[in-house]
Amino acid sequence: MTQDAPTPPSLGEADPAAAVLYRVVHETAYTYATPVELAHHLAHLCPLDNGVQQRVDHACDIHPEPGHRRSEVDVFGNAREFFAYYSPHDTLTVRATSLVRVRPPDAPDWGVSPAWEQVREQLLYRADRPYVAESEFTFGTHFAPVFTAAAAYAAPSFAPGRPLLEGARDLMQRIHADFTYNPESTEVQTRAPQALELRAGVCQDYAHVMISALRSLGLAARYVSGYLRSHPRPGEEQLVGADASHAWVSVWCPVNGWVEFDPTNNRQPAADYVRIALGRDFADVSPLRGVIRGGGEHTLKVGVHVSPVED
Repeated sequence: MTQDAPTPPSLGEADPAAAVLYRVVHETAYTYATPVELAHHLAHLCPLDNGVQQRVDHACDIHPEPGHRRSEVDVFGNAREFFAYYSPHDTLTVRATSLVRVRPPDAPDWGVSPAWEQVREQLLYRADRPYVAESEFTFGTHFAPVFTAAAAYAAPSFAPGRPLLEGARDLMQRIHADFTYNPESTEVQTRAPQALELRAGVCQDYAHVMISALRSLGLAARYVSGYLRSHPRPGEEQLVGADASHAWVSVWCPVNGWVEFDPTNNRQPAADYVRIALGRDFADVSPLRGVIRGGGEHTLKVGVHVSPVED
């Protein structure tokens, strides 16, 4: 189904029985009041291949058939697809279907996490010191800027000498406790300063606030886009963000690498998370966006379903 797909990486030495195979269906449907004459779209709907998950299969069906279409990998390692229309159309349906095998990430070694100030110092650019690639994720962005209020909010979690990962976990817990999950309080264009002031929002806002707080202290944090298992096992609690696109955060630690935190659900992502894309903020990894001419008013329907299947 995926043309010229790279050989999937190994899932490491974790117990293969712990890995779960998921079928992911993400469908987006637009109906336009008047025909769209010209359109260019960009989609991030293909699951990542990395040490935690393996993309087994992927197909993206687009109707009507685009006039131009191409796939590529972006600078962050995300698979993305461009498609364009040069003739009128009054509907657009994009249905991505994937099979992805996910295992629980290795638990970080909390005991060896260096103090957060040491990590900040390592990420600072110095002309006579080696370049640290992760420092690219310390700079502010449109949705997750560096600002004084974010640093002040993060400060109680990062006392002098506190291990970085302990501070990040405490920050996650505080955001979860302080914020109210309310889809009506923010919009897709809401930025971290507004979400922090409101103390409310959705998973995108929770992630942007945590990223801004970390970067405002000089730490490296990135935005993770993906999905949650739609139906939990018997006895498990349904997580916020299931049956929709979800977002969480990963924080860079020199000893442990990138470690994930989900402030919306106050937990570290496990085998029930499917990763689609990594970036600096939502703008880098939005599932589907575009520019159109015409169309007038439109209606939008989005459906996401993540379900385990038998190997």
